[in-house]
Amino acid sequence: MGRAVCALWAAGCFVGSTAAQAPEDTAAADTSAVRVFLDCQGFVPGCDFDFFRTEITFVNYVRDRRDAEVHILMTSQATGGGGREVTLTFLGFGRFSGAADTLRHTVRRDDSDDDARRGLVQMMRLGLVRFAAQTPLANRITIAYTAPPRAAARATDPWNYWVFRIGLDGNYSAEASRNFLALFPSVSATRITAEWKIRLSLGGSYNESHFRVPVYDSAGAEIGNRRIVSVRREYTGTALLVNSLGPHWSVGVEARAAHSLFRNQDLQLRMAPAIEYNFFPYGESTRRQFTLRYAVGLAAFDYMDTTVFNKTSERLGDQTLLAALDLKQPWGAVELSFEAAGYVQDLGQHHLTLFGEFEVRIVRGLSLNLFGSASRVKDQRFVAKTAGATPEEVLLQRRALETDYRYFAFFGLRYSFGSKFDNIVNPRFPGSSGGVFFF
Repeated sequence: MGRAVCALWAAGCFVGSTAAQAPEDTAAADTSAVRVFLDCQGFVPGCDFDFFRTEITFVNYVRDRRDAEVHILMTSQATGGGGREVTLTFLGFGRFSGAADTLRHTVRRDDSDDDARRGLVQMMRLGLVRFAAQTPLANRITIAYTAPPRAAARATDPWNYWVFRIGLDGNYSAEASRNFLALFPSVSATRITAEWKIRLSLGGSYNESHFRVPVYDSAGAEIGNRRIVSVRREYTGTALLVNSLGPHWSVGVEARAAHSLFRNQDLQLRMAPAIEYNFFPYGESTRRQFTLRYAVGLAAFDYMDTTVFNKTSERLGDQTLLAALDLKQPWGAVELSFEAAGYVQDLGQHHLTLFGEFEVRIVRGLSLNLFGSASRVKDQRFVAKTAGATPEEVLLQRRALETDYRYFAFFGLRYSFGSKFDNIVNPRFPGSSGGVFFF
């Protein structure tokens, strides 16, 4: 059935319902209609649940996947041209137990948000028709066909799959006693095919902050203010070349050049070949990945100030082992990674980092979100030897400080109960924008 649905999509098929299309009528869906649970995991462009519910009205939507007869799981991954390939997996339960289909839709880099969500709606219609056809509502569904244009000559790509981008992002905020400016220029070139991945990039950041700090006399009276100005500049250039060696293996090399005031590095140069193995075929990457990657590199550093190791420059060999698990399943999503890296000359100088993110549906209506990372840090060779940072440098994070560890954690526990249906869309009084702010 999956091939048939994909064939209809390629021909430009449109599936609709003769039932009333007004948003208010979605609440009155037939009880024999297919019960659907919508599930977008990760970043899925065009994932707009309200739009889906108002455009597809021949099904009932439910809040919990355990009430569903069809679970639509949407995941995405980047394409070579800068867009996203969205995979829609239709999983049947109850009277449709065992039924499953997979459709894919490409959201191009220059598609608008409306283009993206309308493309997903078309895919959802095509995927749901096989289930709706087995219900009493089948005779109320119509299928329209739009003939494709006359076959044109085979398209050629004068750019040979190369995609170039030039960008400048920035933000500015101000109050009476402070203002902040940040600029992020970037240039990149990529060429991605099934066999090769080439990515070249140049980027930087400029951050300028101004503060007015009150000054008081011995009696506590304000007698003026002191102005503090902080400027940080970072520049980075990277190059990545990867070759596919089949459904599980890849080899590549990465090069990097960087300048960082925060890390006391006037110039950092590094090149590292690497090999990667994926326990699952790369073709299943939108749903599951478990990769091991090992890299051996050579790095050169020129420091701004003498380091705690009495170095103004040095050349070091390093090695990195990275294990990463990424699962997106009907019960939730899990992302885990562990990185061990150190210098070849001294294995005692290393860092270990564990990262984890969990979004798990425990029981009906109960979900748990966990996010965090922890690092053991023993390789800060770049820390400057000068006697301590000033309070301004610490508070404004202008200089890296010595540390043995870093950690961060977030958790969320949510429980919902009540009606299992989720058909109604009511956009009235969406809320105030007065609290919007930017970083």
